[in-house]
Parts: sequence; C-alpha cells; structure tokens
Amino acid sequence: MTPRFEFDLIASWIPEGARVLDLGCGDGELLAGLEATRGVKGYGVEIDPDRVLAAVAHGVDVIQMDLESGLSAFEDDAFDFVILSQTLQAMRRSDLILREMLRVGHEGIVTFPNFGFWKHRLAILRGHMPVSESLPYEWFDTPNIHLCTVKDFEDLCVKVGAQILDERVLHEGKIVETLPNLLGSLGVFRFRRRG
Repeated sequence: MTPRFEFDLIASWIPEGARVLDLGCGDGELLAGLEATRGVKGYGVEIDPDRVLAAVAHGVDVIQMDLESGLSAFEDDAFDFVILSQTLQAMRRSDLILREMLRVGHEGIVTFPNFGFWKHRLAILRGHMPVSESLPYEWFDTPNIHLCTVKDFEDLCVKVGAQILDERVLHEGKIVETLPNLLGSLGVFRFRRRG
C-alpha cells in the first residue's frame, strides 16, 4: 500500500468503510491508500498549501487548516478514527490536539519518533542533538518542537483521559518486542476516551 511501514499497521486497525480524519495529512498518501484498500470515507487536514495541492492530486478531500487552533470545524464524534501521523512532535500543545482527537473521533491513532531510541540517547551523551532516519533534521532547522519518548506518550495519554488500546514500537519496519523504549525508533499508538 505505501512505502511508510507504519501506514500498513495503521491500515490493519481500521475496518472497512470507517469514517477517518487524517490530521497533518501531508500529500494525502495515507488517506488515499485507506480509501483504496479499506473503502474509508474521510478528510485530510493540512496547513501547507503545496501539500494540500498534492493531497487533492491524490484524490483526497482536504481542508486547509492550522491544527494549533483546534478542530472546532468538526462536531463531537464525527469520525470513527482520527489519525495524527508523525505530526505530534511539531505541535505546540500536544495535549490539546490529543483532547481534540478524543472529542471528534471514537478512536485516535498517533505515530511519533521515539526520542528514547538508543541512538538518540547516545547522540545526546556525545553532546549533540540526534539526527537519524526518524529525526532527519539538524537542531537549527527542525520543525520538531516537542520530542517525547514512548513512556512520555503513555503518561500523556493518562493526563488527557485516553485509554491505550494498542501500542507498537517499530524500527526499520519491524515491531520491537524487547526494550521497545530503548530499541524502537517509532511509536504507534491506538487509543480512545477512557470510559
């Protein structure tokens, strides 16, 4: 379906015909793939005008909007799934966007680079900010403003009232079972409002 391995994991969690909102949808690749393989109905949200055009070219219904201002354009429980793929770390208020995801969707899916990955820790020990496949920017040109570890995200879920339904940590396309916060470079979480 897609060259981004986490997209396949996300697709495995979404049933046929689900209503999906893809926040920070980029060029719309994920949502276009879900529409083609799962028959989902949904919208992408993106702020960058070039990416909005790319998403439209992929056949995705996309809304140009700044996620930092919330999701007031959407009603409560309007979607089955709300996805935030590798965008959390670029948000000023990660807690607020998670609360909004829980408000407008029955379930949320978030992916983010794991700052606890051992190579990132080693880079810090050597006195430098990490640059890797999952964090490809130098410290001076990065769009990432809030990096977190898998453990940090678990704690944030508790604070915003989210119940984690599934949690996977990946590295190079494989699920990391042993010491995932140390050996995994990408966190992938599925959650819903705590009952």
